[in-house]
Amino acid sequence: MYDLIIRDGVVVDPVQRALRRSDVAVSGGLICAIGDLAGHEARATRSAQGLYVTPGLIDLHTHIYRGGSFWGIDPTRIAWRSGVTTWVDAGSAGAHTIDNLAAQTAGHDLTIHALLHIAAQGLVGRTGESADLANLDVDAFAEAVSRHPSLVRGVKVRIDPSTVGTNHLLPLDRALTAGRATGLPVMVHIGAGSIPVAETLDKLRPGDIVTHCAGPAVQGFGSDPVLTTAIRRAYENGVVFDIGHGAGGFLFSAAEGYLSQGLVPQVISSDLHQLSIHGPVFDLPTVMSKLLAIGMDLVDVVTAATVAPARALGIPGGTIEVGKPADLALFRVETTPEPLGDVYGEVRPSTQRLYNESTYRAGRLLPPCWPDPPPATLPLSSEQERALGELDAAARALLTRSLVHPSHVRNQIPRP
Repeated sequence: MYDLIIRDGVVVDPVQRALRRSDVAVSGGLICAIGDLAGHEARATRSAQGLYVTPGLIDLHTHIYRGGSFWGIDPTRIAWRSGVTTWVDAGSAGAHTIDNLAAQTAGHDLTIHALLHIAAQGLVGRTGESADLANLDVDAFAEAVSRHPSLVRGVKVRIDPSTVGTNHLLPLDRALTAGRATGLPVMVHIGAGSIPVAETLDKLRPGDIVTHCAGPAVQGFGSDPVLTTAIRRAYENGVVFDIGHGAGGFLFSAAEGYLSQGLVPQVISSDLHQLSIHGPVFDLPTVMSKLLAIGMDLVDVVTAATVAPARALGIPGGTIEVGKPADLALFRVETTPEPLGDVYGEVRPSTQRLYNESTYRAGRLLPPCWPDPPPATLPLSSEQERALGELDAAARALLTRSLVHPSHVRNQIPRP
């Protein structure tokens, strides 16, 4: 007898690039069988009829160092309703703060990896972390990686004028040195400003990652021959292009430019943090839906949020295979058009909107968690404040009335 059978869903297989109607059986936290399991029994069953069954999503770019970084959020509040079972913190911690992030995430009910910031203090503040080169200590970086080899999977550096000050591309050079010293890929954030993106891309090695690849920094893609040539050269040389939506890193027009050039971004990530969680990101399935809206197909989108980020960092996960951990997500796909916006408020109608129905980590259904309230200092629009107030009121209405009629309660302590 299996622990769980998820019956009659459409399994999205990103390795075989296929959709097939199947049952999935789970025991001991592992996938035990895939196929027609009509004659088999389980301690629990879940109907997935009309739903898509995907591997647990892997979000390559998030900020989950809550309390230790300006950007940090609690992933448990989002994972259960988003299908994301593996979270990669993208540089919130540096060599001086990684021990605390490791302690915070130890024993977590999710899989957590980190990209260690080349700036030893990490992202304690909003910006400016690489303005002082003394903070970019390669030896301290390598020593921190040696203490946390299973947690740290790459190097993070942000390259835009607000983060590097007058240091131009020197922080990237330090990050690449750290990457070579530790055998880790470098993720570079590109931002709009005075530092040419082409110069940044030309320094990257095969396997390095450029995030915010469809952000304001590449608005000249297709019209600027230097930028366009550099993007194509990096793509063809094996640099990984990651969406990294965030609060300021995704434009529909730029993403459409990639597709028109035949350069499909390999990874879709959210860059979820305290400034993007209430919009324009909301969650990774919303970002995936935006790429569906501009022409990517469902299998490509799921691949870009599962096996592609796993391969980019050399981590397990992202597949539905017998013997592998049962990290699974169930999604409803709605085709009723709904407006989806980028960071500048440009809108596209949805074609297939992904909504998570259930999320399983090692075969266990993640329980609901109410979201944290936004920080008092976070600027929100009046509509965001109204919507959050309505959410709180709806929760209060649900939880303050009796769950069932008294006649429907089973007495847990029998009468003598």
